[in-house]
Amino acid sequence: MKLALQALSARHPAARAGTPDALRSLTLELGRGEHVAVIGPSGAGKTTLMHVAAAALPPSAGVVTLDDRSPWELPPRELRRLRGQLFLAPQTPPLPPRQRVVTAVLAARLPAIGLWRSLRSLVYPDDIEGAWRALERFDLGDKLFDRVDRLSGGERQRVGLARALLSPASLWLIDEPLSALDPARAGQAIAALVEAARQRQATLVATLHQVDAALAHFPRIVGLRDGLLFFDLPAAEVTRQRLAELYARHEHELQGQPAGVEPPPPAPTAPAAMHCR
Repeated sequence: MKLALQALSARHPAARAGTPDALRSLTLELGRGEHVAVIGPSGAGKTTLMHVAAAALPPSAGVVTLDDRSPWELPPRELRRLRGQLFLAPQTPPLPPRQRVVTAVLAARLPAIGLWRSLRSLVYPDDIEGAWRALERFDLGDKLFDRVDRLSGGERQRVGLARALLSPASLWLIDEPLSALDPARAGQAIAALVEAARQRQATLVATLHQVDAALAHFPRIVGLRDGLLFFDLPAAEVTRQRLAELYARHEHELQGQPAGVEPPPPAPTAPAAMHCR
C-alpha cells in the first residue's frame, strides 16, 4: 500500500481541543512494499504520525492518501474496508488480560473473516498452528496457551508484533515495538518483523527510539523533531552529526537505554514438544 502525506498537520490523538499540532506541514511519501524507520526525540510527533497513517486520526490540515484514496472522503463502509488493510501496533498492545495468547494473536484476522467465524474463534481457535508459527518467530511459541495477564511487558509487545503476521493488512504501522526489550531481544524481534514484512511484500513503518536498530534494519530513515520533518535519508547517509542535531538537548534519548527492559533470554535448552497439533 502507498502512503502519502501532503502539507499535513495533526494533533496528538490524546490532545485536548485547542492544543498545538503535534505534526506541522509534513510532506512524506512511501511506496508499496517500502520499509521506513521513523526516529526522533520524545514529542517529535511519531505516534501522531502512526495514527494519521492508520486512518484513526483526521488531520487538522493537509491531506493523507492511502493508495491514492483520502480515507476521510470515503463512505463509512469503504472506510471500514480500507482500515481492514491497515495494521496499527501501539507501544502497549491492547490485549484483553484474561484472553489466551492464541486467541489474542488470531484476533488480527478479524477484518478478513465473517462475524460468526470471529465469534467462534473466541472459543475454538481455528488456526492454532498458524498462531504458533507467528509466535515462534518472536520466540514465544511456548506461550501459546498462556493468559495475556501472565506475560511480561516485553512478551506482550512481542505478541503484538506476532499479530501483524496474521493480519490481512498490506500497511504495517508499528509504534515503538522495542521499548520493553533488552538489546538482544530487540534485535531478534525487529529482524523477525522486517523479514516477515518483506515476505508479505507489506509496507512497513516503524517508530523507534533505538537508533542503532533503525539503522541496521531499515534502508530509509525519517527524522522528526518538534512535529517537523528534520531529514528523510537512506540509512547510510544518517551520520552521527545528523543524529546529534536531531537529538540536540535530548542526548540521553540517543545514548541511553530505556529502563525496565525485559531480561535477556535464558540459555537455550532442548525444544519442548509442540502442543498445537
